Amino acid sequence: MERRKLGRTDIEVSALCLGSMTWGTQNTAEEGHAQIERALEAGINFIDTAEMYPVNPIRAETIGRTERIIGLWFERGGARQDVVLATKHSGEGMRHVRDGAPITGETIRETVEGSLRRLQTDYIDLYQFHWPNRGSYMFRKNWTYDPTGSDPAAVRQNMADCMGALQAEVERGTIRAFGLSNESAWGTGQWLAAAEATGGPRVASMQNEYSLLCRHYDTDMSEMSIYEDVGLLAFSPLAAGLLTGKYQDGVVPEGSRMSLNPEMGGRKTTRVFGAVQAYLDIAARHGLDPVQMALAWCMTRPFMCSVIFGATTLDQLEVALGAADLRLSDTVLDEITRTHRAHPMPY
Repeated sequence: MERRKLGRTDIEVSALCLGSMTWGTQNTAEEGHAQIERALEAGINFIDTAEMYPVNPIRAETIGRTERIIGLWFERGGARQDVVLATKHSGEGMRHVRDGAPITGETIRETVEGSLRRLQTDYIDLYQFHWPNRGSYMFRKNWTYDPTGSDPAAVRQNMADCMGALQAEVERGTIRAFGLSNESAWGTGQWLAAAEATGGPRVASMQNEYSLLCRHYDTDMSEMSIYEDVGLLAFSPLAAGLLTGKYQDGVVPEGSRMSLNPEMGGRKTTRVFGAVQAYLDIAARHGLDPVQMALAWCMTRPFMCSVIFGATTLDQLEVALGAADLRLSDTVLDEITRTHRAHPMPY
């Protein structure tokens, strides 16, 4: 499995990252542990979680359950040194955690301590802010996005305060690196400036949605990533399962995400199934598995650090692992480019 640098840190992560957000709702602890062990065996060293997981659905009573499942794996003898572990601090508007309170310099210590207890570890390799306090255009909010409600001076002051608290955690040895999620190019630039001004930890990575169907990252964010060494950790690279083809022709498998979330977080639109079919047709013409094609394509992007995928069965995991060794031909890449132009922003 290829390894890539996490920003300007000395941490190396596998090009594929095991996502965990279904562990505790769609998956049992034992199933999550089996996924960890198979992923490590295949060369993955990177696991991503969050204090608010599991999802599907998100409920106050399950907050933190996924971290506890990972912690139980360590408690049962899982080798902590073999894993680069990433988790996240929930942000403003994430109402199931701390009633949707914003991230501040005062919330960081307590939130880190909570994750450490649940994860049964004394350090977190990558600590990420899950959602900007000022809001974000992620999760289909781009259609009505309006940034005029924030005071830039207050935003910068909050960032400086958070930097101080993060640096204190670095010095305590509880976090090794800092990352963002669901951020914009402007926001990332401000965090980078805050780190330089305060001596706090520099942004090492960005966790935003990215797939054949969701390509917001290709312009401003791509430029930021490449020039500033802030690699993308792509989430939903299979578009919440749409790119597998399992939802074509109105099919909704029992226990699937669409069965639990019919609108798929705004991804289910009148145009999306035609776009999916076009990508499925490329895979079929070239004898490729569509899951492996979608993941392998993500790994070709020049700003990509690691591609986060999830699985609810070991069979799904096995298919996804096959993407690690897949190299797409120039013909396939050209067809993908043409298809993207024909089906831009299908949700």
